Amino acid sequence: MSDRVLTQEEIDKVFRNAHQTQAQADPSRRAQPYDFRRPDRIAKDQLRSIHLLHETFARTLGSSLSAYLRAYVVVNLVSVEQLSFIEFSRALPSPSCLVSLGMKPFEGNAVLEVNTGLVFPILEMLLGGSQKTALKITREITEIEQSILDGLFRITLHDLKTAWSAVTPLDFKIESYETDPQLLQILAPNEAVVAVTMEVRVGELSGMMNIGIPSIIVKMLRHKFDQQWSVRKSHSTEEEQARMLRLIKNGMVEAHGRLDGPKLTVAELLDLQPDDVLTFDSPVAGFQQMTINGRLKFQGHIVTTGRSRGFEIQERRQAREEHRR
Repeated sequence: MSDRVLTQEEIDKVFRNAHQTQAQADPSRRAQPYDFRRPDRIAKDQLRSIHLLHETFARTLGSSLSAYLRAYVVVNLVSVEQLSFIEFSRALPSPSCLVSLGMKPFEGNAVLEVNTGLVFPILEMLLGGSQKTALKITREITEIEQSILDGLFRITLHDLKTAWSAVTPLDFKIESYETDPQLLQILAPNEAVVAVTMEVRVGELSGMMNIGIPSIIVKMLRHKFDQQWSVRKSHSTEEEQARMLRLIKNGMVEAHGRLDGPKLTVAELLDLQPDDVLTFDSPVAGFQQMTINGRLKFQGHIVTTGRSRGFEIQERRQAREEHRR
């Protein structure tokens, strides 16, 4: 047994090492705080698919509104995120133009919001004005103005339905109008929604459009998004096509030039004698057929190339059976 006495620094080091080992072994040290009021999250890949879906919707809506308003309209997707309904509603301006949307065949409601800074310039354009300067109007819209905006909402919901049809058939219908986000009681405050924010530019003016979709409906469609992704992945990229072409370039195919003859019965074939003459179905100057691996692909003429025979391609053809397929 050694009589060596440990110094105070060595003793402290032993206690520190023991304390660190204990802390690492304690499972509570690895636990992360969790807020049970936080909305249930949807998968990131599904959120990414929703982002791509609404990018398509934004492009289509820009074209539709340009034709409807007879003005240059650009719609840009700003963000797609998941929030609680109370966070979503608090982020909306007041007053505003809010629409509660039914989502048949699913139970539940979505929200479509258009800022008043965008609504009133559009109203003036629909009434024959040429809106070029921003209108600073903060009042609520009237029932007559709501009726005038029906065409705008009809186009928007039609393009939104078309965009979602790539995933599942959804029929968006207007159920009610509202002007104050705090009075829109269609979901529980802590219920999660997928918030889609878009910027709409009409000429030199711009405003925001927001869509809130219940997350529970999006989660119910998880397998639909997976199917859509698998279908998209089934289409090969240009790189994959180039790689496949490199692999098959050295493959061998059989090419035959044919001059079709007459059709004979077995009895006529058995009666053939020397010096009999058979008439071909096509004239000498007509097209002959060229088959690739037994399938008709080209038509042309038999020609001489040096001491050999060749086939001069005049036209590409497909076999009848390929057309039927």
